[in-house]
Amino acid sequence: MQGDRCAHGWGRAPGLAMVNIGNSVALLALLAWPMVIIVMFRFMTLERALIWSLLGGYMFLPQVTEINFPGIPAFNKTTIPNLTAFVVIIAMSGKLPQLLPQTLVGRALVMMLVLSPALTVLNNLEPVRFGYQMIGNLLILDPSALERAELPALRFYDSASELARQLIVMVPFFLARHYLRTEAALTEILRALAVGGLIYALPMLFEVRFSPQLHTWVYGFFQHDFIQAMRAGGFRPFVFMPHGLWVAFFAFMAAMAGVALAMTAVQEKRRQTLLVSLILIALVPLCKSLGVIVYSLLLIPALLLLRARAHLLFGLLISFLVLAYPMMRGAGLIPTQALVERIEQFNPDRAQSLEYRFDNEDRVIAHVRDKPLLGWGGWGRFMPHDPETGTSRVVVDGLWVITIGQYGWLGYLALFGLLVLPLLSLFRQANRAHAPPLPITVSALVLIYAANLLDLLPNATLVPFSLLIGGALLGYAEEMRSATDKARALSGAKDHHNVIIGASTATPSRLVQPGKHDVILGHVRKDRKGRMATGADEKAARSPAQPRGRRSLL
Repeated sequence: MQGDRCAHGWGRAPGLAMVNIGNSVALLALLAWPMVIIVMFRFMTLERALIWSLLGGYMFLPQVTEINFPGIPAFNKTTIPNLTAFVVIIAMSGKLPQLLPQTLVGRALVMMLVLSPALTVLNNLEPVRFGYQMIGNLLILDPSALERAELPALRFYDSASELARQLIVMVPFFLARHYLRTEAALTEILRALAVGGLIYALPMLFEVRFSPQLHTWVYGFFQHDFIQAMRAGGFRPFVFMPHGLWVAFFAFMAAMAGVALAMTAVQEKRRQTLLVSLILIALVPLCKSLGVIVYSLLLIPALLLLRARAHLLFGLLISFLVLAYPMMRGAGLIPTQALVERIEQFNPDRAQSLEYRFDNEDRVIAHVRDKPLLGWGGWGRFMPHDPETGTSRVVVDGLWVITIGQYGWLGYLALFGLLVLPLLSLFRQANRAHAPPLPITVSALVLIYAANLLDLLPNATLVPFSLLIGGALLGYAEEMRSATDKARALSGAKDHHNVIIGASTATPSRLVQPGKHDVILGHVRKDRKGRMATGADEKAARSPAQPRGRRSLL
């Protein structure tokens, strides 16, 4: 969304004030949140403190407000919780957590993710100028026709800034992979989502009735375009999130978490958790987001009716679709016009909105063909502009097209490859021999996370808590791999614990006496003169204590 451009690094411009947008309460909230996180880690378990330090900041800190210093990423509701949690964990443990995935593919994707912004900067050291016309050898500029003269060139220190920003954004993924890799930690994530949904229920109901006002009352400004809050003759809630779409998806996540907890609750708490899940499900349609309603209608029944392995297969199919979608769009394999015509039969307004979205994405894809591998970088350079006036009326919402525009296909494969890695790893580990069963709490998070990946095609709803879920699932996949390896080793030892390999005896009197269930592999017997005992000799050499039916396997 346009109002969330700062979150993607291409809405800021040089010369912004140190504190960007908001009243003193907004600034105080940002400065006080590190203290709140320290208190959490002081009185909560590490897992619960890590979860709530990110989820609480996402739910309550102000949008858009940020503290800017030259040459480093802005401090805002994303970077402050991420950095504070990282620093506090290091201070408490006294060591740096293992940040890189265990697999070679995972480490390669992390390296690509880290390096792609720096390479993009080095590929965009020239400004993009507008209004120039060549007539023969004469270069003519008409300043009166310009809305903007140029887009700035990227500078070398932008490379370091982009590198730092990329790492800070991915901190929840790395921390969760290390600290939230157990089934108990994943269950704690579901509890946090359900509790967060209940906390947000009253503010959401208030804004549905009286319009989104809480962010304006508390922080002094509305975080988006107010016309986006009006839907279906009423309002949809924004609370303290970037947009109503973010609130709607959060309501969906909370509803899925409530259903999963109700399914796994003990008998004494089943009525209570069932009531909570019904309340959370009721919040979803109040958000008036068609996409989230569709997710709920598909995935809540799937969670209730299908097995955990089916949930994992469903998530895997979604991850393949998300990875392949940009390539299919670029190749013209997605029937965009047919989709628009089909939707127009039911809702002309939505069909017009979808067509506008597709047209803008096509323009960005065409512009990126000039720099396909590394993209155009920040400052809005990847947006198509009129070469004579410098104007741009392009609006894109999907994270996939924003990522390709900024960092090219290399950056897209790095980010989205790392995002789908948890689902691919879980599917691979769950289908190995001797793999432990997949708990419903894990498969519920798989469905929630897969829906978030799918939502990145129309929207940019990748938030720190989504990355935390992805990292936790990747860590659980690595734990499953270790458990499966141990189970296979124990199974092999059990199958062969009575097998005697390569035993050799000099005389019949010193032969090893097999037990009832022993099998002798490669057993070589010799008679008193040292000759090999085979056939009739072996029969004669057999000890009386050895059962007649026993024989060696050579």
